[in-house]
Amino acid sequence: MGVQAGVLLCWLHVLCAVVFGDVWKVEVESKMDALVSSCVVLPCTFKYPAQEQPSSRIRAMWHTKTNRKDYIYNNDHTNVIENFKGRTKLIGSLGALNCSLEIDGVRNHDNGPYCFRVELGTSAKYSFVNNCVTIKMIEKASKPELLAETSVEEGQPLIFKCSVRHTCPSHQPTLSWNHTGKTITSYKDIGHGKWEAESSLTFIPTKEDDHSSVACTVKYHGSVEGEMQVTHQIFVKVEQANLSHFIIPTISGLGAALLVGLLCLIVVIKYKKRIADLQSRNDNT
Repeated sequence: MGVQAGVLLCWLHVLCAVVFGDVWKVEVESKMDALVSSCVVLPCTFKYPAQEQPSSRIRAMWHTKTNRKDYIYNNDHTNVIENFKGRTKLIGSLGALNCSLEIDGVRNHDNGPYCFRVELGTSAKYSFVNNCVTIKMIEKASKPELLAETSVEEGQPLIFKCSVRHTCPSHQPTLSWNHTGKTITSYKDIGHGKWEAESSLTFIPTKEDDHSSVACTVKYHGSVEGEMQVTHQIFVKVEQANLSHFIIPTISGLGAALLVGLLCLIVVIKYKKRIADLQSRNDNT
C-alpha cells in the first residue's frame, strides 16, 4: 500500500503540475531594447487559476531570474533592491490582469533577465521563471527617419514625415520642426513592445525656401545621447505659369513703350520737316 500510495501521489503531483501549469500563464516579450538613461516598459499580461480577484488582493512582484528575493519591483517598496528603488512601477491594472512594468532612468547594467511573480493571498503564488525578459541596452539613439520630396514646385503643398521607434509608451518622445506649418503628431503600437512616434509637417513652399534645409529634432525622456536631428534640403521650382504671368506683361509693356516712342519720333520728324519747309519758303520770298 505504501508503494501504491507513493505512485498515486506522484501521479497526482504530475497532474496538478500540468493543470496549474496550464492555468498560471504570463505573456511577455522575451527580448526588449532600451535607451540608456531613458525608460522602458516591459509589456506583461497574466492569468491565474483562482476566481477573479480585485486588484487590492493581488500582490505583484518582478524579480531577477538568478535570485527570486532580488525584487526590482514589489508592492512593499522596502523590499526592492537598492539599485531599483524609485525607478520601477506597474503601469497596468492587476485587476485587468495587466502586469506591465516601467523601468525609469535605465542604466547600462539593467540587462536582466527579470521575471514576474504573482501572489493571491498566502497559498496561491507563482513565479514565471520560464518566461522572463532580457533587456538589450542602446547606448546612443539613432537619428530620426525623415521622408519628403527633394524637388518641389512653388505654391504646391509639401509634406514632411519624421518618425522614431522606441520602447517607452508611458513617456513618448517629442518631435519638433525648424519650419512653420501645420503639424500632426501620432503614436502607434507596432507590436513586440515597440512603439512609433510620428510627426507630419505640411506647408506651401515659396522661392525663399529654395536650397533651404528643413530639420526634425527628437527629444526623448531622460538624458539620452545620440543623433537627435535629421535635415532635408529642398529645391523649389518656379511654376511656368508664374513665369508667363511675369514675362508676358513685361513684353507687352516694352512693346507699347516702343510703339509710343516710334510714333513720337515720326511726329517729331514730320514737325521738323514742316518747320524746314516754312523756313525755305520764307527765304525764297
